[in-house]
Amino acid sequence: MTARGWFLFSLMGVVWGIPYLLIKVAVDAPLSPSMVVFTRCALGAALLLPFAIRQGGLPATVRTHWRPMLAFACIEIIGPWWTLTDAERHLSSSTAGLLIAGVPIVGVALARFFGETERLGVRRMTGLALGLAGVGVLTVPHLTGGDARSLAEVLITVIGYATAPLIAARYLKAVPTLQLIAPCLALAALVYAPAAAMTWPSAMPSPSVLTALATLGVVCTAVAFVAFLELIKEAGPTRATVFTYVNPAVAVAAGAIFLSEPLTATILAAFTLILAGSVLATASGQGAATRPVTWSTRQTSRADSRVKSPLGGLPEERPGSTGQGDG
Repeated sequence: MTARGWFLFSLMGVVWGIPYLLIKVAVDAPLSPSMVVFTRCALGAALLLPFAIRQGGLPATVRTHWRPMLAFACIEIIGPWWTLTDAERHLSSSTAGLLIAGVPIVGVALARFFGETERLGVRRMTGLALGLAGVGVLTVPHLTGGDARSLAEVLITVIGYATAPLIAARYLKAVPTLQLIAPCLALAALVYAPAAAMTWPSAMPSPSVLTALATLGVVCTAVAFVAFLELIKEAGPTRATVFTYVNPAVAVAAGAIFLSEPLTATILAAFTLILAGSVLATASGQGAATRPVTWSTRQTSRADSRVKSPLGGLPEERPGSTGQGDG
């Protein structure tokens, strides 16, 4: 990836590595999952909508692309954010982070159904495997129990997180980032507004809970989504989700820095695996598709400009060819 791509990748590793902790703080307050999702979506929409409107053409964009935008909103936000938040009422944040780290693997499996032609190769597949192994080494010792429903909810979240980038890459490439995510967040806020109103807390939440909600809305939603969609454009939908391997590592690093939690040899080994896996899994392959095709008198014009003459000059036409294809 480019330097810009690595910056976005690193940013996503951090800003989507802390929501598990923030969600846990909110639901333990306790706030309802609907209230948590509504708050972060409403804050994100309030921050991004003015900029999306200022770009101009927002109504026309929504009219033109409303179907894939609706699918993206449902599969990335409306469904997964509620299931993840509800699951964290019973699962630890480390367990949720471990399960969400399966997103790249599911994304690889789903990519073929979307006609994704991004080549994986041995190096990138090895990177995916190393990253998953690192997450396992890092989090398995800290797993806590959860019921079947919570695990199923996280699985739904994983499938949504893996599918939505494929939709964005295939159907929404032409949509400006702000004009995609701002309407999606606004729609999600409207969907959860009635349930949030019915479960509104009777007393003002504590400052720590309010801080968690504000951080979820501003940093982990508004800032993160802009960076995420730009990362998809920069690195492709499959490589873009590999940052989920870094997310559990961020939680451990924060605990060591701010809570004086031990930094053991096991944790260092996991960091090494995650870093190596991320580098390999996000590396660009040497595309055989760009290799020039050897010239032959039997080549057809379907090879276009990749057909080189034996003299190294311009692409040659077959005798009798019009240069416009054979139909």
